[in-house]
Amino acid sequence: MNRLTSPFRYILVFLALCQFALTPARAQSPERLYQTDLLRDGLITAGGVTMAVTGSLLLTNKTQLTEADLMSIDKSQVNKFDRWAAGNYSKKAKDASDVFFYSSYALPLLFLADKTATPHAKDIYFLYAETVSLAGGLYALTAGLTHRKRPNVYATDAPLEERLHKYAENSFFAGHTAATASVAFFTAKVFHDLHPDSPWRPVVWGAAAAVPATVGYLRLKAGKHFLSDNIVGYTVGAAIGILVPELHKKNRELGWRITPSAEQAQGEFLQGVALTRRF
Repeated sequence: MNRLTSPFRYILVFLALCQFALTPARAQSPERLYQTDLLRDGLITAGGVTMAVTGSLLLTNKTQLTEADLMSIDKSQVNKFDRWAAGNYSKKAKDASDVFFYSSYALPLLFLADKTATPHAKDIYFLYAETVSLAGGLYALTAGLTHRKRPNVYATDAPLEERLHKYAENSFFAGHTAATASVAFFTAKVFHDLHPDSPWRPVVWGAAAAVPATVGYLRLKAGKHFLSDNIVGYTVGAAIGILVPELHKKNRELGWRITPSAEQAQGEFLQGVALTRRF
């Protein structure tokens, strides 16, 4: 966090994905799996980036804690549900969570080796950019507008510079957990849609659930977030990762529609319309 704030890391990933997504695909599928629109989805993605930039400004302008502030805080100020985690601190757990966090962004790149995904690559990575921007934007804006102290602020054995870090009040919600969940569940959802008959689907979904859960545990142990922060982050990230591709599925159009019909009855050919419902 010392070199670059999390929201700006999201933006850099988003820009790299946009460059890839807007590159013309070498092969076009006769039937698109996802229906994307450059204007509509571009505006949604831009909205996520705007939230990330706004949140980043709010984060950098927060008033930093002082040693006097540390003298006046106590674990009893933390709600009972999260109090047990107040005082957690582990640099090893923090470093391990960063490894999972950064590595997770490469998960959707596995589709580059999937021949079934190749015709849909442009749409997949465009939606991936949208997913990353929304997850990053919601985290940055929420963290920028709230002032919840991290568990390690209550850790008397933690280094003073860690307890007084300029991001010490960015506990809600868990950004690493949300980002990892959004990427992991996005990857699982796209695999699910690409391979409807694959026996690997349960394994992929299980891995998607386990990776952000591991990150959440490590962030909890590191003293970066409380349990409730991780629960919210996990839920937000998973919802974005699943809903973005689901809401863009080309075969999602449901509802009643009027269609032309023709049939033969008692030797006569009858034409008309039929009211049908697509499931």
